[in-house]
Amino acid sequence: MAAPLLVGVVYAQDSSRGITGGDSKIRNIDGVAAVVNTGYVTRKEIDDRITALQKQGVKLPDGPDLRKLVLERLILEKIQLQNASQDGIAVTNKELDKIIGDIAAKNRLTYLEFKAKVTASGMSFERYKENLREDIIVTRYRERSVESKIKISDAEIDNFIADRQRAMVGAGAPRSAPPVKGAPEEIDVAQIFIPVDASAGAGAQAEAKKQAEILLRDARGDVDFLQLGAAAAKENPKIKFQDLGYRAPDRLPQLFYEAVRNTGSGQVASSVVKSPAGYHVLKVIDRRAMSASAPAQQQAAAPEASSNPQNIPITQTMARHILLKNRAGLSDQDAERRLQGYRDQVRAKTADFGDLAKKYSEDGSAANGGNLGWMGPGDLVPEFEQAMNRLQIGEVSNPVKSEFGWHLIQVLERRDAQLTVEKQREFARAAIRERKFEQAYQDWVRELRDTATVKILNVDDAASSAPR
Repeated sequence: MAAPLLVGVVYAQDSSRGITGGDSKIRNIDGVAAVVNTGYVTRKEIDDRITALQKQGVKLPDGPDLRKLVLERLILEKIQLQNASQDGIAVTNKELDKIIGDIAAKNRLTYLEFKAKVTASGMSFERYKENLREDIIVTRYRERSVESKIKISDAEIDNFIADRQRAMVGAGAPRSAPPVKGAPEEIDVAQIFIPVDASAGAGAQAEAKKQAEILLRDARGDVDFLQLGAAAAKENPKIKFQDLGYRAPDRLPQLFYEAVRNTGSGQVASSVVKSPAGYHVLKVIDRRAMSASAPAQQQAAAPEASSNPQNIPITQTMARHILLKNRAGLSDQDAERRLQGYRDQVRAKTADFGDLAKKYSEDGSAANGGNLGWMGPGDLVPEFEQAMNRLQIGEVSNPVKSEFGWHLIQVLERRDAQLTVEKQREFARAAIRERKFEQAYQDWVRELRDTATVKILNVDDAASSAPR
């Protein structure tokens, strides 16, 4: 599931109360750990969840606290599934099979091969499917419910854009009064966050770390950090961009402060930061002297920037490509080998890239020699854009894999352009939403738990133990 095991919700008082009188009969219902509205959580479900976490190598607390934490997690999942069902959120068998097929394809397996791999892990395929169905339902319900609670005003967007414009002035007036060495300061830190559950296996952890390190490398280049975060989130909606705003060092997470302690304004932290929640790529947007309010110059600039928004300079690239689409009968190895052959011909000047694109590209741009026209940040899928941005004019890439297939890319030209006000507002709204999402999510979880009818019966005993 997407939420962490330690959900931050205070354990309900029901869990510490003794049950007396007529409730004593309920307590002895075999296998039931808690009644949740009109449903229940069994002791076996707790056992199974603990076993799964142990198999994944998760470090777990000792004693009865573990069972209470796992039960609380299961209660929250049960509440969300019940509410989602009432709201009509469902996943059909046909849709579920397609999702599993996509998962198998990403692992370069057929559906049947993936099914065999799941079964070999010790879980029945039907149980896997039901777990996945519940995960998808809960995620959809959570996203729909939390998103509806996030309100973003035009004034917030205006202020966000004004801050970014001041940060990009360059030789103009400084964004804020710089801190005197040794004096109290505030630091504006932004992050691109690649989440990975603490219960995830070594493979998932390694993949998340690899993604973070690629983003860190790209962030060190001449690229807007917000645009980089937006492009990464477009590829994977779980990746988040967040500007934490000005904070005193003691209001920053300790891990973050240690990473940026010696990082100057406009600089990226030297390495990826690992936390229990995942991997973080950090950038110091600004450092300023601590004060009760922003400098007068900054306060005066905000209304002016808000009432007179300006386009932001960006770099646009004209490129062309040859695309070999994902399809049955064309393996990744075959597609990559074919594109390498085209690349070698272009480099040896025995063939023209445009002619090869017209003949072999499986894209609508083939008639134009693969030319995609002028593209700005965020206009292309991240894998393509990142590879393209590393190329010099005239250079041809190695084969690049994206969700659409395999690409061979050549950069034709670059130019300075303007990021329109409308596009700025799109980026600003997305960044502000990410900033607000975590608090909205925690508030929503507390509300769910507080309004549910939950009775804890027997959390301490394993399913194989006789109720006490």
